[in-house]
Amino acid sequence: MILAIDVGGTKVLVATFSASGEIEKTKKFKTPIMYPDFISELKNAVKEVLGEKQPKACAIAMPGVIDRENGVALSFGNLPWENVSVAQDLSDTIQCPIYLENDAKMAGLSEAHELKDLYSRVLYVTVSTGIGIALTVDGIIDHSVSDAGGRAIMLEHQGRIKSWEEFASGKAIVTQTGKMASEITDEGDWYLVARNLAIGLIDLCVLLTPDCIVIGGGVGSHLEKFQEKLYGELELYQNRMVVALPQIRKAVHPEEAVIYGGYLLAKQNLNEAN
Repeated sequence: MILAIDVGGTKVLVATFSASGEIEKTKKFKTPIMYPDFISELKNAVKEVLGEKQPKACAIAMPGVIDRENGVALSFGNLPWENVSVAQDLSDTIQCPIYLENDAKMAGLSEAHELKDLYSRVLYVTVSTGIGIALTVDGIIDHSVSDAGGRAIMLEHQGRIKSWEEFASGKAIVTQTGKMASEITDEGDWYLVARNLAIGLIDLCVLLTPDCIVIGGGVGSHLEKFQEKLYGELELYQNRMVVALPQIRKAVHPEEAVIYGGYLLAKQNLNEAN
């Protein structure tokens, strides 16, 4: 049995997986604001899904910057926690190796696995409240790419230097259009979404040279509504530094990519240990 935990800014999903990668039991709860409350509720949820069993390994995804070696989450985008020793704080309940990972990277691992026979270098970009980024190379997460995602990419926008997340995230879309992505019907609004995403994506294409870009998150689930516009905007920036633009795909598991990535990450670590 593998235990996977997806910690989000608003909700936490706990799931157990069979050896073949099928979800067996799940438990979801609202993410508490205070870290001690979070640990308490997570322990209760873990006990509920595990019963009398213990997993062989556990992977935990968190929305922030991760110290993987020590099992510590250093900072978060949408949660008021800093330097929390998650692995240690759960060790009395989860009695197996615990692997802490950034949530976008865990989701990117899952999406790259779906494309393993097609592409070597897969760039995953999740566009929801914020912007998360992950690069996998031959099915392995490239940790040289920052956990900070779109918050760490600084770009010129409307005469000011801003983080990419500040003007291209789902939160920014609501500010600019007055609508969530699911509510947008105006072609001009989708053009705005495509243009602002392209500004950051073209830099990532040059720096990371992906074979494929997978767009996930709440905004990514509507990719078909702005995909042609996104290609058009990227082509405006295309030059000899970007000979061929990568394929752009919609996430296969827009809502569950993180939890499936947890299963894969745990399996990879178990295989390395053996």
